[in-house]
Order: sequence, then C-alpha cells, then structure tokens
Amino acid sequence: MDLSTTYLGLCLKNPLVPSSSPLGEEIDKIKALEDAGASAIVLPSLFEEQLTHETLELNYYTSYHYEWFPEALSYFPEPKEYHLGPEEYLKHIRKAKESVDIPIIASLNGVTVGGWLKIAEQIEEAGADALELNAYYLPTNPNLSGTRVEALYLDLLRAMKQRVRIPLAMKLNPYFSSTAAMAKALVEAGADGLVLFNRFYQPDFDLENLEVVPQITLSTSDDLRLPLRWVAILYSRISCSLAITSGIHTAEDAIKALMAGADVAMLCSALLRNGIAHLSTILRGIEAWMEKKEYISIGQLKGSMSQKSVEDPAAFERANYMKSLHSFREKAL
Repeated sequence: MDLSTTYLGLCLKNPLVPSSSPLGEEIDKIKALEDAGASAIVLPSLFEEQLTHETLELNYYTSYHYEWFPEALSYFPEPKEYHLGPEEYLKHIRKAKESVDIPIIASLNGVTVGGWLKIAEQIEEAGADALELNAYYLPTNPNLSGTRVEALYLDLLRAMKQRVRIPLAMKLNPYFSSTAAMAKALVEAGADGLVLFNRFYQPDFDLENLEVVPQITLSTSDDLRLPLRWVAILYSRISCSLAITSGIHTAEDAIKALMAGADVAMLCSALLRNGIAHLSTILRGIEAWMEKKEYISIGQLKGSMSQKSVEDPAAFERANYMKSLHSFREKAL
C-alpha cells in the first residue's frame, strides 16, 4: 500500500502533517511527532509583531487591526511573552533540520511586508524546506474595500516570491467574498499551495470583570465541513497543492480530506487533546480503511469525492442547501 503524497513539491511518506502549534516548539516533541508517523511538520509561527515590536506601529496594529491567532498564548501578547524571537526561531529551524529526517515547514504570521522579506530569506538560509504564510487582516475601517484587503495578501505573496526560492503556501481564512476567485488569484501570484482554513479564536466577554478575554476552543470533526467543501470545489480547478487544516481528528476525517482533493491533512487540536501518539492511531486507521476498501494508494483516493468527480456536483452548492433543509424538515415532522 502506497501512502505517499506530494505537497509543495515535497515527497512525503504519508499525508499526515502536524500544523503550526506549540508541539513544534521543542525538539523532543518534533522527534516524537516523526516517530509517531508525521511526514512533515509546520513549526509554530514567527509573528510579525516579533519583527516590529521596536517600532511605534506595533501598538497601532495590535490594538486596531489584528484578531487573535491560534498559535498565540494570550490576546495581543507583549513581545516578552513570545517563546521564540527571530534569532531563536532561526536556530530552532537549524536544530530541527539536524534532528529529524522529515521536511520542516516554517511559518510567518502577519500581514504587512515590513521585516518579513528579510526574515524569509534567513528562514530559507536556515534550511527550512518550505514556508507557510499565515496572513490575516481584520479590516475595521468601513472605507476599506474588499478589493484593497485582497491586494494586501497578493502584494505580500508577490514580494515573498521574489525573495525566496523555497515553496510558499498561503494559509487562508474563509471570509473572502469570493473564495474561489481569491484562490485563483493567489495561485497566479505564485502560491505553491493553499492551506484551508485558519481558525481564529474570537474574543469573549467576561461579565464578572467586564473585560474582553480570549477564548480557546479546540476544533472538532464538525469544523472539517467548511474546508472539505472548498477543497472539493477547488480541486483540479487551480494548479497548486491543497491542505486541509481544520477538523482533522480521526482517520475518517483524514480520508475525507484526501477524497475531497487535499494533498495533506494537517492536525493540531487532535494532538493537543489526545497526545502525539494519536497520530499513529490515525495513520493505522487510514491504512485499515484503505485495505478494507481495496485502495492501493493515496493517489487513487485523492479527489475521488471532489466536485469534479461526484455524480451530483450540485451537492456542493445551493441545491444541497435546499435538500438539507427539506431533509431536516422531514425528520422534524
């Protein structure tokens, strides 16, 4: 049975890739992930704030524009709270490359070009096999058009593409007015892969202390549905690698991601909740299911349930909405 897949031009032994999370902060855990079967690993993000915290812009951007990110440890953290600064991050990449045989994918989190270009070059020099651009912009200005917001992503990607040679993946949120058009534009701008979708933990209200507080909620398998739908729609329509990074908790979840058309299934919450060894459980489950269904390779599985491949392509669009409502109404009566 051939479990190999290709992601960002990297030949991977299987499709399970731990996404950016605290699990990648320690070399021992990176080794444990490799031992459990991880085919590559995305390191925790280096945040734009870490590169610009000495400038006056930091306070403006963090208090006015940014949402809270999954890899952050607190809401709008102070620079001292980051675990790895730029220099430490580069050393961490080098140490990880020396310690394991699987590809190491670095991650940058922010939205402006700023110091990203220089650090991206240094990340490449440190030996990272690829770079994930985790860009997110919360447009609070009502005079800022959606077109301009999209241009921020495209400008960032184009600038990065001119400076580094390693593959670039764009990690997206699901809030664009036209996800398919934005995906196409990013590929045309040079994206080697798209990661769908980033989960942003929204702030909550503390009614006792009357404060706005961060709320950490790990994903569940239900969160898979949104990226599953869009990967199934985008598969074969755009020429780049595709990754699903939300809601992968079981072997069944990973299989669904592959059948939709994803090259890899990325895990975070499942490993934080169940431990690193859970990756091995998922991998064995994939093998058992493929053997039972007589699949001989991931390539045979991939995209088999995409919109292009299913008998009823409308199932991914408005027709399915109407069918779902009708089905729910029948059950309720």
